[in-house]
Amino acid sequence: MKCRHCNQKLEHKFLDLGFAPPSNAYLTADQLNKAEYYFPLRLFVCEGCWLVQTEDFADPEQLFTEDYAYFSSTSSSWLKHAKNYYGMIVEKLNLNHEKFVVEIASNDGYLLKSFVDGGISCLGIEPTESTGRAAERIGIPVIHKFFGESLACALEEDGKQADLIIGNNVYAHVPDINDFTRGLKKLLKPKGTITLEFPHIMKLLEFSQFDTIYHEHFSYLSLHSAGLIFKKCGLRIYDVEELPTHGGSLRVYGCHVDDKRKTELSVTVLLQEEQKNGLRSLDYYYEFQGKVERIKNDLLMFLIDSKNENKKIVGYGAAAKGNTLLNYAGIKSDLLPVIYDAAPSKQGKYMPGSHIEIKPPQDLMDDIPDCVLILPWNIKEELKGQLERDEIYAQFVTVIPTLEII
Repeated sequence: MKCRHCNQKLEHKFLDLGFAPPSNAYLTADQLNKAEYYFPLRLFVCEGCWLVQTEDFADPEQLFTEDYAYFSSTSSSWLKHAKNYYGMIVEKLNLNHEKFVVEIASNDGYLLKSFVDGGISCLGIEPTESTGRAAERIGIPVIHKFFGESLACALEEDGKQADLIIGNNVYAHVPDINDFTRGLKKLLKPKGTITLEFPHIMKLLEFSQFDTIYHEHFSYLSLHSAGLIFKKCGLRIYDVEELPTHGGSLRVYGCHVDDKRKTELSVTVLLQEEQKNGLRSLDYYYEFQGKVERIKNDLLMFLIDSKNENKKIVGYGAAAKGNTLLNYAGIKSDLLPVIYDAAPSKQGKYMPGSHIEIKPPQDLMDDIPDCVLILPWNIKEELKGQLERDEIYAQFVTVIPTLEII
């Protein structure tokens, strides 16, 4: 395999999570006795551009299906994040009804709804039918295609270049990141702005967030690697913000390479911090496997000890990251009999690989457990608060970066 960006041969595999099904491929009862797709889940780092990437096995058509189960609007904290972004970016860029905004991977319209309500013309690009149709039902125009250079060229020819291009948690999801970035350049007006948000590989490594690794994420980005990709495609990152979302993310601001806006000091400072922390040193990456194995072993021992003590343990939050954790640890329903989740699209289904049943949160109130394992640790306070408001007073546990009772 060669690097998805610079085409250098990939020789440095630093994490092996075995084999796993796609993390959002939730199963119906009828599918439990049928074969599942399993793919290797391994990470490489390119010594040329330092882009971290999964081994190239999975086909995006098998990952982002029409019944894709992730709906952004399920999380109240993410909705708040989107609302704050809207208020900030409208003021920052002086957006009005004469401007045109495009969101790539617009999901169920959780963000573009604010632009529609604000009278700002917009367009969503979303390949998954289930989420795209949800956005259309609330008045958002959607193109149901994967984004890349060819789609951007078609939009450009149709006179639909954007003043603002938004991409929240999509940059890591594209198999051909160069084609995607060339598409950004084609779609962007001469003085337009791009904002992309993606998990920061520096935080992933620092806090052992290995459960955010799954096949739907092809790339794991630093500011350094993202900047190189932008530069190759005729774009420039002129500003960056560090965000708390998803355990630590970056929001980069991009423009055409010849744009007159200066590159902010924030870019230089973060690039220096990445280098100081070891992101351009192979030794730093090779330490990661041992940390991951310790987390897996600690979780297994906790679940086994709890079962031996006749404690009832359930899971909460049927997130994709939970599927990575459960499948890597080999956890099945004997140790974790059920997982509760607020998303109607997941209720009544089963976790891929582990086949653990997913139930609605109201069922939890009928049989209070001793312990609740919160799988989406990035919103643990939100979920803990919800459960306590429902008078679920149990022991709450997360395992990333270490096993913790919260």
